[in-house]
Amino acid sequence: MKLRVLGLLSLMSVLMVITVSSAILTSVSRELTQELQINRVAALNRFAQVAYDAAVDGDSTQLQRDMDRYSGLYGEGVLVRLQQGTVRSGALSEDRADVRDAIARANLNLSDTSLAPLQPFGAGSEVISRSFGSASQVLGETVLEVNPDAARQKLRERWLVVGLAASMLGALLIAAAARVTGWVLRPVHRLNSAVTELEATGRTSQLPEAGPPELRQLSRSFTKMAQTVSQSIESQRQLIADTSHQLRNPVGALRLRIDLLQLELHTDREKAAAAGVLAELERVEEILDGVLKLAAAEHRASEDSARAALSTASGGHRTLIDPFVVLQEEVERAGPAAQRTATSIVLERPPEPALQVACNSAELAQMVGELLNNAIKYAAGAHISVAVRARPDGAIVEVSDDGPGLSADEMAAATTRFWRSPRHNGIRGNGLGMTIVDKLAAANGARLLLAERSPHGLIARIDFPRPLSVEDQGRTDG
Repeated sequence: MKLRVLGLLSLMSVLMVITVSSAILTSVSRELTQELQINRVAALNRFAQVAYDAAVDGDSTQLQRDMDRYSGLYGEGVLVRLQQGTVRSGALSEDRADVRDAIARANLNLSDTSLAPLQPFGAGSEVISRSFGSASQVLGETVLEVNPDAARQKLRERWLVVGLAASMLGALLIAAAARVTGWVLRPVHRLNSAVTELEATGRTSQLPEAGPPELRQLSRSFTKMAQTVSQSIESQRQLIADTSHQLRNPVGALRLRIDLLQLELHTDREKAAAAGVLAELERVEEILDGVLKLAAAEHRASEDSARAALSTASGGHRTLIDPFVVLQEEVERAGPAAQRTATSIVLERPPEPALQVACNSAELAQMVGELLNNAIKYAAGAHISVAVRARPDGAIVEVSDDGPGLSADEMAAATTRFWRSPRHNGIRGNGLGMTIVDKLAAANGARLLLAERSPHGLIARIDFPRPLSVEDQGRTDG
C-alpha cells in the first residue's frame, strides 16, 4: 500500500514539476526570442535608413563600411539591393532560397521581421527583411541574417539551471511525499498488525496514538474494542478452566460417598444401580480432565500464535528433542492397555541419522499418548504402528492402525470439540482427544494431519517443520 500511495504522490509531484518547468522554459525561450528580435530589427532598420541615404546620394561607400563592420562584429551577413546594384557583407547571398523569398516579399513592401521561437538544440540561421524608399516608391530591399547560436547557448544555460532546480524540487517533493506517506500509513500498518494479533491470540497490545487526527481516534477506538474482546475471551477461557477445576472437588467427594454407599448395598439390583451411577461419574471425571487438558492446550496455542503475530522466531523458544525417545516411553506406557484389548503396538526403527524437532517433550508425550489411546480404544484388536519419519523440510511423528478408520467427512470433523463418530457411541470417550492433539501441535508449530490407511485404517501424523538453525534465526531476526 505504501508503494502504491508513494508512487501516486511521486507521479503527481513529477507531473507538477514538469508542468512548472515547461512553463518556465517556454517563457525563457519567448523572452530570449523577443530580445534577439528587437536587437536585430533595430539593426535592420538602421541599415534600411543608411541604404535609403545611399540610394538618394548614389554613394554606397558608407553603407558598405557599416555592413562590413556589422558582419565582422556579429558574424551575420547583410544584403542590400539598390537600383544601381547589390551591396553584400558576410556570407549572405541571393543563392539562398530564403534570401530570395525575403527579397521578393520586401519588393512587395511587405516587412518580414518575425523570428521563430528559439530551441536549445536547433541549428542554422534565419533572415529578416524590409523595404526602404518613399511613400510611393520602393527604392530597394534590406535583408539581415540572424544567427541565434549565442541566444541558443544562453537558452541551454537557462535550461540547465531550470533542470537542476526542477530535479532538486522533484527530489524534495518525493522525499516529502515519502515522509507524509509514512506518517499516514504507519498507524494503518500498526492497526493491521494489531488486527492480525487479535485474530490469532484474542488479545493485542495498546496502539500508540500517531498519525493524522482521524487515525489517532481510530487507534484509540480499536484499542478499547480489543481490550473488551480480549477480556471477554480471557474471561470465558478462565471460566471454563476454573469451573472444570472447581468441579473436581465435589466430584471427588461424590465418588467417596458412592464408594461408601456401595458398602451398604446387598442386592444385585442395588449394586447394579450403584455401578451405573459410578460409570456416569467416571464419565464426568473424564470430561472434566479432557476440558482441563483442552484449556491448557488452547492457552499454549494462543501463546505460540502471539509470538508468531509479533514476528518472533518461535523455533528459538522451543527445545530441540529427539522424538524417538518420547515415542519409546509412550509405547511402553500404552502396552498394558493394548494387551487388554488384544492390540499390538510396534515401534519402527529410528531414522538414520537421528532427527530432532522443536517441541516441548511433555506436550509431545501427551499428543502421542492421546493418539495411542484413541487407536487402542477405537481400533481394538488392530495392529498399531508408531514411527518417526524424515521429510525434506522437517519430520513427521506417525501413529497408524489397520482398524475401521474414518471416512473423509469424519476426518474433517475429527478435531471438533466433543465430536465422536456415530459408530463409536458404544465406546466410552469424550470427543476431545483429537482436539487436544490439534491444539498442542499448533502450539509447537506443527500440524495434525489425518489420512486413510490402505486398505483400511487411519494414519495420524504430527507434521513438524525443520527447526531453525542459528544462522536461520539470525536471518529471521534481521
